Amino acid sequence: MKLQRNGRSKALAIGAMALVSSLSLAACGSDDNNNNAAAPSGSGSAAAPAAINCGSKPTALVAAGSTAQGNAIDILKNNFEAACKGATVNYGGGGSGAGVQQFNQGKVQFAGSDSALKPAEVDASKAVCTGGQGINLPLVAGLVSIVYNVDGVDNLVLDGPTIAKIFDSQITKWNDPAIAALNPTAKLPDADIQAFHRTEDSGTTENLTKYLAKTSGGAWAYPASKAWAGKGGQGANGSAGVSAQVKQVKNSISYAELSFAQTNNLKSAAIATGASKPVEATAANAANTFAKAQIAGTNSSDLALTLDYATKDEGSYPIVLVTYEIACDKGNKADTLDTLKAFLAYTASDAGQKAIGDAGYVPLPKSLTEKVNTVIGTLA
Repeated sequence: MKLQRNGRSKALAIGAMALVSSLSLAACGSDDNNNNAAAPSGSGSAAAPAAINCGSKPTALVAAGSTAQGNAIDILKNNFEAACKGATVNYGGGGSGAGVQQFNQGKVQFAGSDSALKPAEVDASKAVCTGGQGINLPLVAGLVSIVYNVDGVDNLVLDGPTIAKIFDSQITKWNDPAIAALNPTAKLPDADIQAFHRTEDSGTTENLTKYLAKTSGGAWAYPASKAWAGKGGQGANGSAGVSAQVKQVKNSISYAELSFAQTNNLKSAAIATGASKPVEATAANAANTFAKAQIAGTNSSDLALTLDYATKDEGSYPIVLVTYEIACDKGNKADTLDTLKAFLAYTASDAGQKAIGDAGYVPLPKSLTEKVNTVIGTLA
């Protein structure tokens, strides 16, 4: 997620209402290819069956990276594999950093990353993308919930400075005055806070720390990064790992995508942003933030986004992330290219976005997915 460069940023032309309405939109695509079939909904998905274009010769894809999109990929690959005989999508997770590394080593056909490729990573990709380079295709959007497990506290409110201090061990008690000021009616316990963070390089961590860098008023003294820098706390691997720890450990707190919060029945803090009331961690509120995202990629095939982590707009949840599928614009392997394009196109489709929207993710603006589909069609 790069800052605006060379005046190339373009506002995505969609209003929040149109985006929120896409949470209930399902559409079908069709093709004359004999490999097309009706795809049943994936596990955890309530999407209606839709025709999926499987390409001319479905085959196996190997991918790795972001755990934030893990639940989404499970749904998408189940639908895709059910529709496309001979196609498999083997997604290894491992975190955004590991995914980009494997992509640049030529080990996977695409990588999931919760942050856009950095210039050095683009340069490295040219060694495996013959005649081309790795590009950022935003395909899975979500929000980062501040998840917690405190008995008797059901409507916790936090803000940027307080979250930063909790995760940097500057605030260590649940009844600290800073937390109490944001929660005047809550019965906060006189208990130590157990904070959990990601151990591996994580795009979720990078998006959280981008939010803290913008909103903590200097309380978060570290640069935004995939690598955790805060003092204290305990580490766990992946979004599933930190969520499991919070579920098991009383008086704990961490950060994970809404999908994992829902799967584990975890409570999520509302965020005081400067709007008239704290903003709940919901897909609809995150959609309001994505509606104002901008494209700031380095070329017409690069759809890296800028997101406003410091938004004070009413009903706009600020801690959001988008997972990019990193692929070669040119130089893809000929034997997997057709299936790669088919799977990415299904992910960008109305049906694909609806399927993952039902599982706690945020369907992307139609104006953006149309741009993504155009780029997918040009992959070579």
